[in-house]
Amino acid sequence: MSSGNDCQTFTKPAFGEKEATELVDRVFGLKVSWIRPLPSYADQNFHVRISGNEGAPEGADEYVLKITNLEDSRKPDLIETQTQAMMFLSAEGFPSAVPYLTKDGNVMSLVSGGTGSGNTKYMVRLLTYLPGTPVAKIATNTQILYEIGKLAASLDKALTEKFQHPSVKSLHRGQFIWNLANVPLLDQYIYVLGQNKYREVVEQVIQQFKGKVIPKLTSFRACINHGDLNDHNILVDFSSTSLETPQYRVSGILDFNDMSYGYYVFEVAITIMYMMIESTDPLSVGGHVLAGFESILPLTEEERAALFLLVCGRFSQSLVIAAHTALQYPENKEYLMITAKTGWKHLMKMFEVGQEAVEKLWFETAKAYMNHGPAE
Repeated sequence: MSSGNDCQTFTKPAFGEKEATELVDRVFGLKVSWIRPLPSYADQNFHVRISGNEGAPEGADEYVLKITNLEDSRKPDLIETQTQAMMFLSAEGFPSAVPYLTKDGNVMSLVSGGTGSGNTKYMVRLLTYLPGTPVAKIATNTQILYEIGKLAASLDKALTEKFQHPSVKSLHRGQFIWNLANVPLLDQYIYVLGQNKYREVVEQVIQQFKGKVIPKLTSFRACINHGDLNDHNILVDFSSTSLETPQYRVSGILDFNDMSYGYYVFEVAITIMYMMIESTDPLSVGGHVLAGFESILPLTEEERAALFLLVCGRFSQSLVIAAHTALQYPENKEYLMITAKTGWKHLMKMFEVGQEAVEKLWFETAKAYMNHGPAE
């Protein structure tokens, strides 16, 4: 497996705050008045506030400095495509960040620095800072779950039908470990779980995935996936101030690093899985997300039949890859293991309740929306 596709090979940048401040000045011509690190998986991110700059857009004085990991920094076409997709979505009305151009007028720049050797180069971008609260920090209700499902479908549909770029082929990422088609690649990493009930369930997921999902892939509708609409990558704010039934709207979509060609049903499965993480009633979540998604893109019978295993497959990917990565980067373990806090419990519960009962709950909930519209 080539570098960058393999979940065990990424070199996270290690820039200090002073070095990052100088980088913003040198590459983007902006003076930093305040900087702090942001949590991240494989890249390094800083929240920066800019002191008054004549060239900056009005009101845009906060940014995220994104320093890409070493392996992905060697794929400029991929990063360029992801960045252009963000700009396209912003122009289409989606709450996506856009890049502040370098002094040379580019969306990104390759720089040396961090703790690597002198010839270590990382791709850097300065993205607009999006306001809002991560979904992980709110008590989700049916209204926002429906909206997030709708967003997932609308976003993939816009990218697939309208987004054009010379390097769009770079989104065909083959063995990319986070593409949902690659659940079988987990075989080589499950040793990190040891011998226990968790490993037994993941092994069952992988085997059933190979037998029931992989042969059906050609019948699914292909598209470009965001691929990581998790509870930390979706920001929301209040659209009403009622304390009893707060209404939310999505105010930001973050992290396009996992974009790849996949299938529409992948996106709804990934979104369901991540919305389950913080929920007090996780099994019911899928029906509300599905209803929102299907208000834009109704699933086919084949796609619906695969949904349960696709959600289990994403749980397995997230839990196994996080455990594997935490072994290598123990200093980042707390961030890496966020999903694991409740993820194992939810995956085990899904298997315990069984596919038929979970699907019945999801599909009946989604059907109710068709008859009555979104729940208040």
